Amino acid sequence: MKLLKNKEIRTAVILCGGRGTRLGSITKKIPKSLVEIKGKPIIWYILNILKKNKFNHFILPIGYKGDQIKNYLEKKIFKNFNIKIVPTGINTPIAKRIFTIKKYIKSENFLLLNGDAIFDFNLDKIYKDHIKSKKTFITFLGSESILPYGTIVLSKGLVKNFERDVIFNAVKIANKYDNIAHIYSGMAILKNEILNENIKNIENFESVLYPKIIRKYKCKFQKFSGFWHSIDNIKDVKILKNDKSKKIKINNLLKKLK
Repeated sequence: MKLLKNKEIRTAVILCGGRGTRLGSITKKIPKSLVEIKGKPIIWYILNILKKNKFNHFILPIGYKGDQIKNYLEKKIFKNFNIKIVPTGINTPIAKRIFTIKKYIKSENFLLLNGDAIFDFNLDKIYKDHIKSKKTFITFLGSESILPYGTIVLSKGLVKNFERDVIFNAVKIANKYDNIAHIYSGMAILKNEILNENIKNIENFESVLYPKIIRKYKCKFQKFSGFWHSIDNIKDVKILKNDKSKKIKINNLLKKLK
């Protein structure tokens, strides 16, 4: 891998090895990160917006149909991207994928994210703020989302309305009256030294490692304002294609990245 000279290396690890089974027939032929939105694969959006935010070193642990991802990223449009593609097995747990690629991470702090979301917000500022807070080991990133259930709106104990598809960013945890749970976007900035923990055989990276780190070290939550849309199922794809406000945001993002 060619190292960057006279420039801060800023690594992003993009997880794109899963099967994406909730996308049904779409991912029987292609991996989820190659699903196209407005003629561009999800991974195209991710790499370009990360580059706009001054990330300049990309590691992709590939698995399911990983050859297709590799072939796509070998196109000329990515010749100025510093990309390391690492085969990590088809059914490999996330923790083992990260363990496999950790030796390639070059920056003291790195971004870890899923390869199935399109976003546009000031990630550069959040990354700089994380670095300034030298004692922070993880900065978790969160955003708003749509609650896909019917909700009863209360005010002072009185029913005021019934609404569907409510936009929310936090919820109260049942039976824990002082605890508020915020939406995690699947994106986090981590100190590299966290990977010195014994992660190789962890079955669930997030639910096992993150609580352990939170107990031991200082961690932060950063809510960002901007566009973020996770593509977990067929409905999420249709929303980007049919929802008026989402279509406008995608069109604006395309103009920004071209």
